[in-house]
Amino acid sequence: MHTGRLNFMHRSWGPLEPFDDSFARILSQNGVYTHLVSDHLHYFEDGGWGYASAFDSWDFIRGQEYDALETLVRPPVERFKEKFDQRHYPFAELELGQNITKRNVDGAVWKKTRGAINREFLTDEADFPTAKCFDKALRFIDKNRECDDWFLQLECFDPHEPFVAPERFKEAYDTGYNGKILDWPVYEQVTESEQEIAEIRGNYAALVAMCDEYFGRLLDVFDELDLWKDTALVLTTDHGFLLSEHEWWGKNRMPYYEEISHIPLMVWHPDHANQGGSRRSGLTQTPDLMPTFLELHNCKSSPRVTGTSILPLLEGEVSVNRSLALGMFSGPVCVTDGRYSYFRYPDDLSGKNLNLYTLMPTHLSKHFDIEELQTAELVEPFDFTKGAPLLKVRMDPKNGQVGQDGLSLEGCETVLFDLHNDPKQENPISAPDVEARLAAEIEQHFDRHDAPLELYDHFSLLRPELRAGSAVVNAT
Repeated sequence: MHTGRLNFMHRSWGPLEPFDDSFARILSQNGVYTHLVSDHLHYFEDGGWGYASAFDSWDFIRGQEYDALETLVRPPVERFKEKFDQRHYPFAELELGQNITKRNVDGAVWKKTRGAINREFLTDEADFPTAKCFDKALRFIDKNRECDDWFLQLECFDPHEPFVAPERFKEAYDTGYNGKILDWPVYEQVTESEQEIAEIRGNYAALVAMCDEYFGRLLDVFDELDLWKDTALVLTTDHGFLLSEHEWWGKNRMPYYEEISHIPLMVWHPDHANQGGSRRSGLTQTPDLMPTFLELHNCKSSPRVTGTSILPLLEGEVSVNRSLALGMFSGPVCVTDGRYSYFRYPDDLSGKNLNLYTLMPTHLSKHFDIEELQTAELVEPFDFTKGAPLLKVRMDPKNGQVGQDGLSLEGCETVLFDLHNDPKQENPISAPDVEARLAAEIEQHFDRHDAPLELYDHFSLLRPELRAGSAVVNAT
């Protein structure tokens, strides 16, 4: 979203790179004041450097997921074991009277212990991070409503695991379940009973309801201050979450089904008020937001941007993208043209032959391992690095996105779906001609992003030099 281009072809989750063009920085350089309000804890881990500081100012709300709202050196382990279901909160290995640190227990256990501790201190609705985020955002709007040329990014982590909402929202989705707490699913195939599934989904629905109500408060402020006449508003998210659909929980391992990848995008623009409530069928994705934000403020986009401004879609039905590629480093790659969705897995599911290309050698929550850095070599620039050479580092599979979640791609395979005839993606089809066409689309997306040559090999695709002069390569 910051750079207007995909990065999963070159590295896993990581910071803004020195050569990256952030929309927040560009806006600021052009006199547009930028402010971030977020409880997104990953911004303040090793792999989140540079995103918040790209804004002119920011507010960080504590206590989301495993970010410490309050601190207990020795949490009430026995009470936690009685209260939380072991399948979602693996506390069996914790000992009574033990100091729980980030490095003396399993990473997943530590995170979920932190989440359980946070829950101890969410006594009032005003304590919840979502409530605090909206409070900060509304205060910013109230203070600056008479000013022009500002950009506010209100980024709430919810609805996200753990699915914890104030009791008044939970009551509306009561399932009658009276077992131990189930609200933080592991990304795996479904094994729970129907009642347990209903309880997990009910907890998620309660959290969505909370988000919905608080977003409604923002809309109320737009009404009260008549911001609709001169303020644009964009609502979107990063991804969805499988809640037992396709017999899966979560994301990352399995194909990026519609529930995960087909995210909402709603836009209000005062100059297009007559289009309010209308829909568009064109393909868009997150990198398109960066050039859109810049165009909203009459700023030029970077030549390295691969996203496309969606402002023409506000006028009417136009095509801005022929197809979209999506994925994550060391996971499957997907391409969709709106009619078909094609998920291509590599033959080698381990990802052990992939290289990371970066000048910021950090994973999500830690630096690169010394063993990884020992493989590093300085290589020629890519076309988006402004002439800067990069470190090429052989990735340990455990540090890919799937590996960081303690998972693997085992049991997953390449599939093709016809979204017109099978919108729920329940029946994969065999259509070699369609698959070949979409594989060629992936190749072109890789070309456009100057992907490493070994990535083509990883997915059994043709390198650019092997397609030179072909009709597919020259198609536009």
